[in-house]
Amino acid sequence: MKKFFALLLALVMSLSLVACGGDDAAEEPAGGDDAANEEAAGGETASDVNISVVLKTLSSEYWGYVEAGCNAAAADLGVNVTVVGPGAESEIEQQVSMIEQQIGAGCDAIIVAPNDAGAASGALSSAIGTIPVLSVDTNVGIDGQTTFVGTSNVDAAKEGGLWAAEQAGEGANAVIIYGQEGDNTSNMRREGYQAACDEAGVTVLQALSGQNTTDGATKTMEDLLNAYPDQIDIVLCHNDDTAIGAMNACKSAGIEDMIIVGFDGNASAVDLILAGEMIKATVAQQPYEMGYQAVEAALAAINGETVEEVINAPVTVVTAENGQEYLDSLAAMQG
Repeated sequence: MKKFFALLLALVMSLSLVACGGDDAAEEPAGGDDAANEEAAGGETASDVNISVVLKTLSSEYWGYVEAGCNAAAADLGVNVTVVGPGAESEIEQQVSMIEQQIGAGCDAIIVAPNDAGAASGALSSAIGTIPVLSVDTNVGIDGQTTFVGTSNVDAAKEGGLWAAEQAGEGANAVIIYGQEGDNTSNMRREGYQAACDEAGVTVLQALSGQNTTDGATKTMEDLLNAYPDQIDIVLCHNDDTAIGAMNACKSAGIEDMIIVGFDGNASAVDLILAGEMIKATVAQQPYEMGYQAVEAALAAINGETVEEVINAPVTVVTAENGQEYLDSLAAMQG
């Protein structure tokens, strides 16, 4: 009975507001101070906002963390987020097609981690000035881009290279297994590794592409071991998949002592570090946080808010000393 009278009272009050409120009532949007329900540009509420995310691929652990961060932000902010990606980072044309499809579908903002910055720029050019265009992890660098959310790959790789050099000592020899030819992220990580070796007095014997894959890196490492038998002390890798490939090649060659450094901070790599394998460190970005921050920035831009041109994500070198703590933090992020 109490519920009935409460409902009746609410109905009477609402009818009186309609009768008396007129234009004043229409000026005040529903939702109060709830940020997830604030009106976006053009009069849309957050639940009407559609943000598209095109990642390099969805077939790796690292990009799974970025996707998880995007989805968590979507849930927290009350927006619609679509995350897609090609089957492999080498699928440049497939990614370009995905970018064009998402723009054509009428998204309110697009976030891209380009496999090829030039190709992605061409696909995104029609969206510049029409909707917010953001880069995550890897900078597209297109004129008119809203923001880049990610890590300085040069500085991050340098940190990993300096750590490895300290373990091996001055006068050591290193090889670099970089990623996809022409990929901007690969170029920057290679630059950072080279800078660390130059600073620490480590000789880089050669740098070769591992194609961003475990199998590709295994073949590349086999070639390097054949070219420089008993000379390599350090292997600096584009990502953790590459590091695993290098480790596999070393094991097949009967090598038991090598300092291999990966990049990305994948749990699979950290498990190997803690198990005492030849992968001794991985440069850990914060992919979950990058994905979350990118969606946050996209919504802010849609709402007409000022967004910084670069949103930096910190890194850490994960080793046997801090590996378990890092794994615990990954588990917490995934719930």
